[in-house]
Amino acid sequence: MHETVTVAHDDAAVVKMADLFDPEPATWGLRGDPYVWAALRKHLSGKDIPASLNEVLALLHAAFDELVGLDLVTEPASSVYREQYAHGGMSGGMIDLDAWRQRLIPLLTERARMRLEA
Repeated sequence: MHETVTVAHDDAAVVKMADLFDPEPATWGLRGDPYVWAALRKHLSGKDIPASLNEVLALLHAAFDELVGLDLVTEPASSVYREQYAHGGMSGGMIDLDAWRQRLIPLLTERARMRLEA
């Protein structure tokens, strides 16, 4: 009779994409940005961080495209309005695409780099 040996997987060692979203940035571009941040975090919560930064970046861009409805790379506008991210205020629902291109996506990518190198 053969004995089956089960090796437990250490879930604590698996870094999820959602882990990259803590802590939140100290500043945002427009009022809709924190809601997009939260939506991205939730959308990516079950996914492991990919093995390469290019894959991380591709995953972030694809999720942003899915949730906001535009491609950050090809969209020329600097901001866009999305009703689902409008929760009050004069710029409610406005998403600062330049902030996502220049600060927020790079912040998440840098956090992924640090985790991958750890």
